[in-house]
Amino acid sequence: MRLAYLDAFSGLAGDMVVGALLDCGLEIADLRAELAKLPLEGYSVRLEGRERSGIRAAKFVVEIDGVPAACHSHADHGHYAHEHPHDHDHSHALGHHPHRAFRDIREMIRASDLSPRICELSLQIFAELAEAEGKVHGVDAEEVRFHEVGAVDSIVDIVGTAWAVAALDIGDIVVSPLPLGRGLVHAAHGPLPVPGPATVELLKGFPVRVGDGEGEMVTPTGAAIVAALARPGAMPQDLVVERIGYGAGDREFHDRPNLLRVLLGTTAGEVGADSLLLLEANLDDLNPEFYEYVMERLFGAGARDVFLTPIQMKKGRPATLLSVLCDPEKRDALSTVVFAETSTLGLRVQPVTRLRLEREIREVSTSFGRVRVKVARGPNGAVNVAPEYEDCKRVAAASGVPLKAVYQEATAAALRDSSAPPSL
Repeated sequence: MRLAYLDAFSGLAGDMVVGALLDCGLEIADLRAELAKLPLEGYSVRLEGRERSGIRAAKFVVEIDGVPAACHSHADHGHYAHEHPHDHDHSHALGHHPHRAFRDIREMIRASDLSPRICELSLQIFAELAEAEGKVHGVDAEEVRFHEVGAVDSIVDIVGTAWAVAALDIGDIVVSPLPLGRGLVHAAHGPLPVPGPATVELLKGFPVRVGDGEGEMVTPTGAAIVAALARPGAMPQDLVVERIGYGAGDREFHDRPNLLRVLLGTTAGEVGADSLLLLEANLDDLNPEFYEYVMERLFGAGARDVFLTPIQMKKGRPATLLSVLCDPEKRDALSTVVFAETSTLGLRVQPVTRLRLEREIREVSTSFGRVRVKVARGPNGAVNVAPEYEDCKRVAAASGVPLKAVYQEATAAALRDSSAPPSL
């Protein structure tokens, strides 16, 4: 599994996340091309080199109407531009700009040409942000409104993060304990405590260090990215580091470099365990033509797996063992199907534990077309791949080539992608 570890010793903000991921080897031109799929105007993005405590880092800069977004904000990291989602007093530095509601931003992303994964990740982050802002301000998440400057800034940071996660093929994100800082920030509603109310709401369940750092160390956009995509934890001991990226914040801190460090690599697959039930029945007098229908009914009722085994019963009579693997809560529904559709008068039920590898679905390119492939990594690091049969069947029929040719090429492509570092 490709994993990104967010070493957030100086906290994080949306621009720091994008900068650090770009610093892992992605091109800013590719990000611009992706952002161009959104109907946004009046902004530009660039990547600058910065140095913090002698460490070279990437500074992701969003300019709105020719002015860096950080200049519109009072935030320490420069990306707390949505700190006043319900303010209608435009007399301050942000000028006379309209507002964007969360529901409008969501529809804009859905209607874009962004890939399904980038859309999904972006909307997960924005939904977390809107939910937290709505709770803080006492309104429904659908009604949360972002000032235009803050909305554009957040859209760029959030979609940029989603694009980078997809481009780097990151399947898991782990974040270190987060310093939350101390003090006050001045927002349109008036002074707000640090950490901000929305930030605290978003980081419920994550280890934090309140009072650690000068001013605001984690912005709401940064917290939303963490809440939607990451899990807390230490850096995995078996992480094979492939790339390291540094994203710079705006301020200089006297006690630490204002950087987010991202370590990108792979780990051996973790083995999970499921507690399931195994339902079994011996059938010696069922019309063989019925088995296909029985299996369809069982899968439709929620079976994890259904399989048939030839057995021999008393008096040398040939028979079939029907086995159904299911979650415990599906027992009654599945047993009803077995009794209704087969000739059995009894059903054995026993608890079983199933060990499983975590897996993900990837789409690979073959010379015949694109095919989805299941990819899993074992505890010893070995990669297991399994092309989706229906995809291979469709591509083979459309191309007029043997099914096995599509299957073999998809397998080889998935193995190449899984064993090599990310294509940057």
